[in-house]
Amino acid sequence: MADHAVLILTDAADVAADRVAAELTLRGVRVVRMDAADFPATVSMAATIDSGSAWSGTLTSPNGDTVDLGDIGTVYRRRPTQFGVDERMSAPEKAFAYGEARHGFGGVLSALEWGGCLWVNDPAAAVRADYKPVQLAAAAAAGLTIPPTLITSAPHAAYQWAQDLGRPVVYKPLSGVWHADEGRIRALYTSPVTDIADLLDPALARTAHLFQERVAEQFEARAVVVGSDVFTVRIDAAGEEARTDWRRDYDALTYTRITLPDEVASALVELHARLGLVYGAADLICDHTGNWVFLETNQSGEWAWLAEETGIPVAERLADLMEAGPAWTR
Repeated sequence: MADHAVLILTDAADVAADRVAAELTLRGVRVVRMDAADFPATVSMAATIDSGSAWSGTLTSPNGDTVDLGDIGTVYRRRPTQFGVDERMSAPEKAFAYGEARHGFGGVLSALEWGGCLWVNDPAAAVRADYKPVQLAAAAAAGLTIPPTLITSAPHAAYQWAQDLGRPVVYKPLSGVWHADEGRIRALYTSPVTDIADLLDPALARTAHLFQERVAEQFEARAVVVGSDVFTVRIDAAGEEARTDWRRDYDALTYTRITLPDEVASALVELHARLGLVYGAADLICDHTGNWVFLETNQSGEWAWLAEETGIPVAERLADLMEAGPAWTR
């Protein structure tokens, strides 16, 4: 049994966190769960530091559970939401309060790393890994096959690249699927470029765009990397929309647990080590020749529904390394 506590930072509806917390509790590991949105309204922190010491003090959750900062050996940062601020404040006051919460509460927790605390995943590494250009460069360096890719704001460069490639092309958003749109949230999925002449649209010059070769797939897969373990699920799509981006239509998907070739699994572990990530959910394509192509990895990617469908033991492996905490090594 671990002699340290595990702090889980996530929202209340996180099924994956529920699974990990339940597994840790069964093992007798103390679990403290909270969301950043609850600070400072119902979560409180009192922390001190002096020469020759680390941060010490207490953290209190909404249910009154208090934990010493020095007792936290693992932080599982899943999907914490934005810090809450008092609605009675003016807009400038809210912005200031949010910044102070982020740098104070977030900064103290981030500093626990210097005392040996294990982060899943380290916030700084997570932010850097969210950049697709960084992921693709690290994947290529780790020996993974990646699609030919262009990032540009120049319409003519996009058109010329697609013309020279001479194969089907897709557009992918650089900053994720979900985007705010005048009070609504819209999903922006991978989309085929049906006519490369459209790339000459002057509007393309307004920001950066990512274009890739559309790999002719036999099937897609999600490989969940936990430390040095890789759990892979084959994803077969029945509809055209789901074949372009399987997130468009979950009802059209079927799942099968598979084993990656050793060299691909090893390269994925190497990729996540290069990115400084303990956990990641990587999306891959297996083409019609059996070649594996890396698309991207998500440092907080979902896995709970795949565990439900196929039995992959992600919660158990996450619990293993969180229980080890500061003693864990890849």
